[in-house]
Amino acid sequence: MIASDQFNPQFVVDSNGQRKAVILPLDEYEALLEDLSDLAVAAERKEEGTISHDQLLKDLEADGSI
Repeated sequence: MIASDQFNPQFVVDSNGQRKAVILPLDEYEALLEDLSDLAVAAERKEEGTISHDQLLKDLEADGSI
């Protein structure tokens, strides 16, 4: 996740100096999209139950993932 102090935005302003749009470097924009996607997945899954670490390892071993 990118911290807000790591962004390098440029702003488009109107004739009154009010910010109307932002320009970000492409890599920062893509990182933001990835963070938003991760947050959306987390929000969708927040009601799911949890399992112990040991159970996770057993499940991964059983399906051949590790």
